[in-house]
Amino acid sequence: MEMAAFRLTTAVQDKMHTVIETNNLVKRYGNVTAVDDLSLRVAKGEIYAFLGLNGAGKTTTIRLLLGMVKPTSGEAHVLSTRVRVGERKPWRSVGYLVETADAYPELTVRENLEAMRRLRPGTEPQAVDRVIGQLGLHAYADRRTNTLSHGNAQRLGLAKALLHNPELIILDEPANGLDPAGIVEIRNLLIELTTKQGVTVFMSSHNLGEVSRLAKRIGIIHQGRLLQELDVDELERNRRRQLVIRTRDNQAARAVLVNAGFSADIISDGTIEMKDDMAIKRPDDIAIRLVNAGHAPTMLNVEEEDLEHYFLRLVGMEEGGAR
Repeated sequence: MEMAAFRLTTAVQDKMHTVIETNNLVKRYGNVTAVDDLSLRVAKGEIYAFLGLNGAGKTTTIRLLLGMVKPTSGEAHVLSTRVRVGERKPWRSVGYLVETADAYPELTVRENLEAMRRLRPGTEPQAVDRVIGQLGLHAYADRRTNTLSHGNAQRLGLAKALLHNPELIILDEPANGLDPAGIVEIRNLLIELTTKQGVTVFMSSHNLGEVSRLAKRIGIIHQGRLLQELDVDELERNRRRQLVIRTRDNQAARAVLVNAGFSADIISDGTIEMKDDMAIKRPDDIAIRLVNAGHAPTMLNVEEEDLEHYFLRLVGMEEGGAR
């Protein structure tokens, strides 16, 4: 009895700390399956990055989470409320930016934010100045939005999403149009919101390099299906590593290594590539072996698969886009 009560209490606590939950979520448009049997959990206070190529199903998933479209099957819960088209309950505590940052073009940045504030009952007037400061929009506050650069329009969209101090922020490609400095600013802002205010962030992106600096967990989606969920440490462990060697006679050096029981290949640029764990962990032993055989390395380096190549490998794409 006590063990059953403990399991029930733990399940209730887990539910309370889950901000987004989807169960076997499917969305079809005719013969096209945009989201295919998607089940995921996002915990309170984490940054969860939803990663995929264009057309992978990221935006459709976000629209399903926001109740903008109706699922073909399955269900989603946001802030412990089942998402239904027309349901209003959770949206008082959710901020979002989907695809493009829409604004009234003839109004200024400040006027757009004030209009949005009035649509959010209970949002204090000071919130407008707060988000202008958070998003670095002081210099543009009194400009009409149709004069803004794409990057500053994106900042305005993010400001609108943060206006009412939401518990959950859902962002579709938030770095779109931002320059490198702007990307760093947004990254730091999102980290601050999660660490200091306990805000939860669910964001989509196609840039693994950027989200690996930001997200606690990453879900990789391809053709509507969730291929893999991993944290940043797992991402590092999953990236391929190899020992790359160059000598004055690579063929002879390779023969020395193969005769010693190692796997060694000559790759397209003529260098030797080794993927044995022992070689990667102890490259100094390989160097000594080659020196003793009269083939001292002119280059010896442990190389790590870059994030872009890892992502393309995972989704089954070769460089250049071939399947």
